[in-house]
Amino acid sequence: MLETDKLFAGSIPENYDRYMVPLIFEPFAVDLAQRAASLSPGAVLETAAGTGVVTRALVPKLSSGARYIITDLNQPMLDYAALQQGSDNRLEWRQADALALPFENAAFDLVCCQFGAMFFPNRISGYREAKRVLKPGGHFLFNVWDRIEENVFADDVTNALATVFPDDPPRFLARTPHGYHDKALIRAELKEAGFSHAVIETKAEQSRARSPRIPALAYCQGTVLRSEIEARAPGKLDVATDCAASAIADRHGDSEVVAKIQAHVIMAVA
Repeated sequence: MLETDKLFAGSIPENYDRYMVPLIFEPFAVDLAQRAASLSPGAVLETAAGTGVVTRALVPKLSSGARYIITDLNQPMLDYAALQQGSDNRLEWRQADALALPFENAAFDLVCCQFGAMFFPNRISGYREAKRVLKPGGHFLFNVWDRIEENVFADDVTNALATVFPDDPPRFLARTPHGYHDKALIRAELKEAGFSHAVIETKAEQSRARSPRIPALAYCQGTVLRSEIEARAPGKLDVATDCAASAIADRHGDSEVVAKIQAHVIMAVA
């Protein structure tokens, strides 16, 4: 992972939540929350919570006596998530590194993480930390994106930007969000981290937007892809976004657009 992949600041939290969340994250957040709630956990830790899409889906499903700690490495994202969620005495918000969790051993029934593992500088260390803070028999529930070719709008945007920057195409989407899709590797890394059993389910959903410009804005201006575009050509962000929107329109039409998104959902037992 490149250092720039960690940079969610400035206007990115707002754009991320406005564009990315409804475009691709909400369906999988609902799925993850349903799976989490089915375990009836009393103590929950969420890592890499981002702007809180899983948090918002899971909170209504937890018992009145549940304890839910929501963490993210990036304080601006966590601040935005807390603001959107509102007050709830079951919740605690803490900036924390998933690779060095500030919690005692065997403190949680469930650790959940939506689309965060791909960003871990050392995934095995992150998995070991999840196992350490889980009670024996506790669950580590997380998801990761499948390869970029199975996530159509992301692939469209990546290909479009390669025409704008042919000598140095921005590859953030393929490299990081969609770069950790090998199920055998996921199983092997969980095993090395100490998890004896893991179930992986590949799940497809549909990404919908009112116009081709929405996914173009989402990916180009609501993710770290923005930093890569601006690093290559300051002042060319709108041009790159327009190119991505045109490419999506050419392939999917110029009104409402619908395309496949796909992820792996993993449940590992401590």
